[in-house]
Amino acid sequence: MHDQIRDFEMPEDDAVQVAADAFRMLSDKNRIKILVALLQGESSVNCLAELIDASPSAVSQHLAKLRLAGLVNVRREGTFAYYVAANTHVKRLLDEALSHADHAAGHIDASGSHRHRART
Repeated sequence: MHDQIRDFEMPEDDAVQVAADAFRMLSDKNRIKILVALLQGESSVNCLAELIDASPSAVSQHLAKLRLAGLVNVRREGTFAYYVAANTHVKRLLDEALSHADHAAGHIDASGSHRHRART
C-alpha cells in the first residue's frame, strides 16, 4: 500500500530515536517552562528555579536531561553556569506543541478563527 504513495519516505531509525528522545524530554511541564524561559534568553539555575517555583536541584536535574537531549546549551563563567535553548529547532518544536495544546483545549474565538498566542 505505501509503495503506491508517490514520494513516500520513512525516516531512518536513528532520526526517529532522536525525535522520540526529544519528545520524552518535553513530557514534563517544568521542562517545557524551562525551555520557554530559555528561548527568551540565557538564564542561571537559580533564576529558572524561582521562575518555575521549583528547587534549584530539581531544575539542575531537568537541565542536565535537556542538555543530554541536545535541547539546551550551557556556558560557564567561573563557577557560574548559564543556560540557553540550543537552537531555533527547539523554538519551532515548542511553538508547535503549544499551538497544538491551544487547539486541543478548544481555544477558538467566536468567528471560528484560531487564537494563537504570540511566542518568542
